[in-house]
Amino acid sequence: MLEGALAHQDSTGTSSVIKVGEVQRMSAGTGISHSEYNASKTEPVHFLQIWIIPAEKGLKPGYEQRSFNFERSSGNWLRVAARDVHDGAVMVHQDVELSVALLSKDKRIEYPLQAGRHAWLQVIRGAVTLNDKTLREGDGPRLPTKKR
Repeated sequence: MLEGALAHQDSTGTSSVIKVGEVQRMSAGTGISHSEYNASKTEPVHFLQIWIIPAEKGLKPGYEQRSFNFERSSGNWLRVAARDVHDGAVMVHQDVELSVALLSKDKRIEYPLQAGRHAWLQVIRGAVTLNDKTLREGDGPRLPTKKR
């Protein structure tokens, strides 16, 4: 959640409100009816919705929601979702890792991409320079795969 609050409810009876700084993982699994809507009648809502196909079929519907302190991790990568959740990330049923970085102006950060892996960068606010190319809010390039 980037701004505002997003209400959620589904056919299993689950309902929640996702607030700024929170990450929610929803697995539709074997099937649910689901809706999301702005929790406020006056404030705007801005969020990223990322769809990841699970590695296995037939999972039960499920949720996990956590709050993260992005300000405290400023200038560093903070893992928010992954298959391996040893560091407090929400669990995803796929071999992926989602990380967030909050950067100040002129801050440089690197991501150690392992050989044979793919990466995607999503610019949420402001602008960044990636390999001498300026990217702005909303840009989301797929990064070249490192050779094995």
